Amino acid sequence: MPSSNPAFSRGFPAAGTGQNAGWGTAPQQTYGGAPTQQDPYAAPSPYAATGRAYLTMDDVVTKTGITFLVTVLAAAATWALPGTSAAAFALPAVLIAFVIAMVISFKQIANPGATLAFAALEGIALGAISELYALQFGGNIIMQAVIGTFGVFVGMLVVYKTGAIRVTPKLTRWIVGAMFGVLALVLVNLVASFFTPGGLGLRDGGTFAIIFSLVVIGVAAFSLLLDFDMADEAIRRGAEPKFAWYIAFGLLVTVVWLYLEILRLLSYLQSSD
Repeated sequence: MPSSNPAFSRGFPAAGTGQNAGWGTAPQQTYGGAPTQQDPYAAPSPYAATGRAYLTMDDVVTKTGITFLVTVLAAAATWALPGTSAAAFALPAVLIAFVIAMVISFKQIANPGATLAFAALEGIALGAISELYALQFGGNIIMQAVIGTFGVFVGMLVVYKTGAIRVTPKLTRWIVGAMFGVLALVLVNLVASFFTPGGLGLRDGGTFAIIFSLVVIGVAAFSLLLDFDMADEAIRRGAEPKFAWYIAFGLLVTVVWLYLEILRLLSYLQSSD
């Protein structure tokens, strides 16, 4: 099943094994339990080692945890820089991270070096951006955004694990369509802002901007469902353990997007008080 996350939508089929299919080949099964050979002793022992490791949930949790830890540490180190010098690193970090993200997605790379480099750059950008928001709106806004992001992540994980919302092809199409719609509106708003102050009003902090931000947060939250489902699908299909780095990359993309949008929404609400 395709995912809305750009890290999964193109790269999933090949990222697991490099040149071979990333899903891996599931262990061969026979019908009725009978071996294909006439000799019953020719059947392989079910306890024999296959010689190949498969992706597990522990791999996904561990690699995702490491990736997020690198992001948090990089953000904290950037924020700790004296004065507002961290702001100078925001744009370069964002641009380099964008290039690395495109390479990971289109080259279908699943290795710790690429994922952790992206995580470190995202952390630098987040640290600088968060510091700017904290200077303007107070430090509480950052804690509120972090708690909100964590709450949405855990909430959507519970929703997914309990089956309250099932990831179906129809739901996937709706979420992917919503993502493209959000992207199109943001680009149109950006172009319109060159000719009209505030553009379409999607990012000016007004009522329409608050509504749009809530919609974007909802789309990002539902994107997490697709990411969770893709991780489960990779495990079911026997992807290689290194594919966990690719899953961690995709989850980080979605969570960073969610955090920044929640931070933006909180700034709108504080400005309107």
